[in-house]
Amino acid sequence: MKPGFLDGQLLVAMPGIMDERFARSVIYICAHSGEGAMGIVLNRPAANVNLPDLLVQLEIIPELERILLPQKVGRMQVLMGGPVETSRGFVLHSSDFHIAQSTLLIDDSICLTATVDILRAIARGEGPKDAILALGYAGWEAGQLETEIQANGWLNCPADAELIFNASAELRYEMALRRIGVDPAMLSMQAGHA
Repeated sequence: MKPGFLDGQLLVAMPGIMDERFARSVIYICAHSGEGAMGIVLNRPAANVNLPDLLVQLEIIPELERILLPQKVGRMQVLMGGPVETSRGFVLHSSDFHIAQSTLLIDDSICLTATVDILRAIARGEGPKDAILALGYAGWEAGQLETEIQANGWLNCPADAELIFNASAELRYEMALRRIGVDPAMLSMQAGHA
């Protein structure tokens, strides 16, 4: 991780966040530099979308082979990853799988791959041990995320694979807050500076 940047961290939305699209969001930061930031919203399930349907729609598998998919494919979460490029898929996954020149290693245990090849591997049962598919991502221009943090829009904390891959999307917000010692019931819309 680069000093001063939030790669591999979680952003947890504070109640007073100005952008309603991110109210109660938990975002995993995949890349952060002086040029901006990119992350995946972890707690917004995609309505009426599942991975087997997407694999058929993308013609990765024919409809008749849906029944042959590994059982974990049907359980893999599909999330609305953010408001940018919502028709594009991003797979956040464990570091046991890598596609040369396509996979971004974020930290020792988590990677991001945004090519259809990872979906093909997952459909064959050859993909990563843990994975979630996000449609779209959250993005910030240079300095924008830092300004939002200074305005008390976000808390940040270390991420862990358990919260990302094994927790229910609906529970991730409260789990992330509790991991940094914040009781969600005690959050206030008002913020102050010392």
